Amino acid sequence: MKKHACRAYGKINLFLDIVGRREDGYHLLETVFQSISLGDEVMISPGRGGEISLRSNLPYIPTDRRNIAYKAAEVFFAAANMPNKGLYINMRKNIPVGAGLGGSSTDGAAVLRMLNAACGEPLPEERLREIAAELGADCPFCLMGGAALGGGVGDRLEPLPSMPPCTLVICKPAFSVSAKSAYELYDAAPSVRAERGAEDMEAALRSGSLSEICAGMFNALEAVVAGKYPEIAEIKRELLRLGALGAMMTGSGSAVYGVFEKEDAAKEAAEALKQEKRRVYLAQPQTRD
Repeated sequence: MKKHACRAYGKINLFLDIVGRREDGYHLLETVFQSISLGDEVMISPGRGGEISLRSNLPYIPTDRRNIAYKAAEVFFAAANMPNKGLYINMRKNIPVGAGLGGSSTDGAAVLRMLNAACGEPLPEERLREIAAELGADCPFCLMGGAALGGGVGDRLEPLPSMPPCTLVICKPAFSVSAKSAYELYDAAPSVRAERGAEDMEAALRSGSLSEICAGMFNALEAVVAGKYPEIAEIKRELLRLGALGAMMTGSGSAVYGVFEKEDAAKEAAEALKQEKRRVYLAQPQTRD
């Protein structure tokens, strides 16, 4: 096996609605994903002793099978019916944790993709997506990239055109939100329904209209999560006041993004949003490789 490295891109949700629940408790989603240029750097290389060794630049990131990247290596070797002769995984985390930006999922997807390439592509793309779905709801999309309509628990994907050129201002408050807690808040509160559906967001992406995309943005989790964490709503108001065409919490939070047509305006907004404990990023929509 040769050393492989790649950039693992994060994601935002342009639309996220909860349309049901499976018997096992998993929520059924209707969502529209969009890859963004903010990403982690992930590298794999041959290890020793048949063990998986994972390192990260962040000391609080788990380095065992609690980490999706570690688990991705295990499920890959099992699915490919190949012995693990030893593997090093090295990650430089740039995507904030607990932000709804898909950081853990994209790392897992990157490990699957690189291992498959390093081992001579024993698994077809469809099989890779199947095992990605075992790792997390966002993993199959992170394996695909670009933009996509997602259904089920995020495992049913239909490719879509990416957003037109724009600049995203992403603001992560000091706190993180786990997906588990966000869905528990949703289950305990009255449902918030979308005025428009995912098909409207699909049409907006196909038209290439940034204003239509922003008009159709919706996240069913936003109101209940912001009810517990008012800073989320505060950041959204600030982004809109600073000139964002649209602003919304992504995924289960806690990050909020704003869409700006002009890069200069986005840079000014990013500076205005900065506070001691906030982290602010500039990113662009990422097209499929």
